[in-house]
Amino acid sequence: MREVRGRKHQEVERRVSEWARSARSFRFVLPSPLLPLALSLFSAVACTQSKPGMVYIPGGPFVMGTDQVDAEHQAAAYGIIKPWFEDEHPAHTANIPSYYLDRYEVTNADYRVFVRATQRRPPPDWRGLRHPPGLARHPVTSATWDDADAYCRWAHKRLPTEAEWEKAARGFEGRLYPWGERFEQDRANLGGARNGASTVGSYPSGQSPLGVHDLVGNVWEWTADWYQPYPGNTDAAPAETPSRRVLRGSSWSGVGHFPPETLQAILTHNARGSFRFSADPNGRLNDVGFRCAKDAE
Repeated sequence: MREVRGRKHQEVERRVSEWARSARSFRFVLPSPLLPLALSLFSAVACTQSKPGMVYIPGGPFVMGTDQVDAEHQAAAYGIIKPWFEDEHPAHTANIPSYYLDRYEVTNADYRVFVRATQRRPPPDWRGLRHPPGLARHPVTSATWDDADAYCRWAHKRLPTEAEWEKAARGFEGRLYPWGERFEQDRANLGGARNGASTVGSYPSGQSPLGVHDLVGNVWEWTADWYQPYPGNTDAAPAETPSRRVLRGSSWSGVGHFPPETLQAILTHNARGSFRFSADPNGRLNDVGFRCAKDAE
């Protein structure tokens, strides 16, 4: 196995070297600060081929969370108790190894194979072992955290950590949204516009820099982590016994009855790649799904 991995990385290095030689032959000079980014992107493309249905995310440090504050108290003005950005404090450097992440959320069709193979309890809206008709390529929902964890383990994968999810969503540049710095609602299934989940991959313009789809919108996604404030967060005391799992990514579901301008402001805030939410791991919610990750080494 180690020899196979060694050959794979040697092949990546060989192809990177060939790319560099080709660039020089065309008298193309890449600014030195951008060279690590270019090499990481090239490695990502080369390595994705080895895990069908998954995207390779290069490891290394990145800035997670934010130091932004709700200075104008907008959350309170909209009737939201917790100030915006509080859960995301402080911005901090997370250094994680390389990993793979499912390109799409786990679908009903995927989950049906798992249910048939393991006899695990299907979601409550299924009829026996049959998912609702016409929804094979929609994300599976109403699965508990344990269901999601069991599926990923059955598939020889695991749930992504919160840090892995955020790195995939924000990319090397630390984007606010997977597609860039400006909120554009038509790039994701958000805010009740479709009154339900959509087929995975229906919003290709909203994919992340490395090609992961629906990280924002469609369904919330379970992560591996218990919810706790980040270390150094002075806004909230850490729970002695965490009881909720972290959700990421927002969903198709509406956020309440608000005037259009207020609704837009809330969606703009909640769709950010650093936004955190949490839920009872035993809950079965019709706008919560998941995707799986896998170690690269």
